[in-house]
Amino acid sequence: MKKKILISTGGSGGHVIPASILLDHLNNLYNVSISSDQRGIKYFNKKVDNIIIIDTPRLNNFFSLPFNIFKFIFLSFKSFFLLKKENIKILISTGGYMSLPICFSAKLLNIKIFLLEPNMVLGRANNLCLSFSEKIFCYSKEILNFPKKYFYKIIVLKPLVRQKYYERKLIKEKKDKFTIIIVGGSQGAKIFDEVIHEAICEISANYPLKVIHQTSEKNLQFLKNFYLRYNVECEVFSYDDDLYRFFSEADLSITRAGASTLAELSLLNIPFLAVPLPKAKDNHQLENAIYYKNKNCCWIIEQKDFNRKSFNSFLIKILNNKDLYLEKKINLKNFNYQNTWTNVNEKILNTINEN
Repeated sequence: MKKKILISTGGSGGHVIPASILLDHLNNLYNVSISSDQRGIKYFNKKVDNIIIIDTPRLNNFFSLPFNIFKFIFLSFKSFFLLKKENIKILISTGGYMSLPICFSAKLLNIKIFLLEPNMVLGRANNLCLSFSEKIFCYSKEILNFPKKYFYKIIVLKPLVRQKYYERKLIKEKKDKFTIIIVGGSQGAKIFDEVIHEAICEISANYPLKVIHQTSEKNLQFLKNFYLRYNVECEVFSYDDDLYRFFSEADLSITRAGASTLAELSLLNIPFLAVPLPKAKDNHQLENAIYYKNKNCCWIIEQKDFNRKSFNSFLIKILNNKDLYLEKKINLKNFNYQNTWTNVNEKILNTINEN
């Protein structure tokens, strides 16, 4: 009989996408279930069935705090009996406050707990659970806020990327137009909608460009009409969990700095300009971007400095000096040397089986 594993996730695509990838890595050898809060459901691939809902409340609202504390305690009891009933042997948490009731319950039941930290700053929930976890999967040993006494628990993985990104190579036809993809991530990026379209249309008068622009549903038609008015070839879309079909055309990406998006762009050798979300907890998006910048694989403009003028200057510089662009592309290729699905899979399975 296969050993039972529960993967706890939820919240945003930044938590759910790595959980889905872990599911694919483990499904053949283990009986794997998923738990999530309601917010995380929309980021799952439709193939994932029987998701267990643990809808953990935030504890940061003073007026609803008494009710939320009661609900948190109730969910901890629910998690305890769920883990016991399902005979879960291993819990893997992708972090976030939504994982805490299950992690605390797993600790009481002496269930082995593994953590995943995809960001370059240790999340607060992972920090709380680190003392009673077996190991924590990270993408680097240079995680900010990581307690030195638990450093031995770090297992360094290549960033988790969906299997199809390894199996399918980007085949780019020779084309006359330099193609830019704008990706705001699962949370969107309002500033991209305010700044980028005007700069691209201005620059397109002198440089042949195509733009692929992710935006909110309410902004779709406006952006389409705007690009068409200036005769800029475009594809405009709202959030799509399968960005591959868009990435396959891209020469350059303008993106937020969520760990999953940067990992996908990196594996596909697409140079990117990161504009980190400034409100991300502990500024982890900036640290994610710095990780790649230190390897000379990307550019960064912080949001406070990101405007039409700075973006215009950046893009013209890239278009006029292809060596800058190609340098990043070569460095991304070198960074992903020996980064294969099989190698990542073996490291995950060996870690779980050894503990």
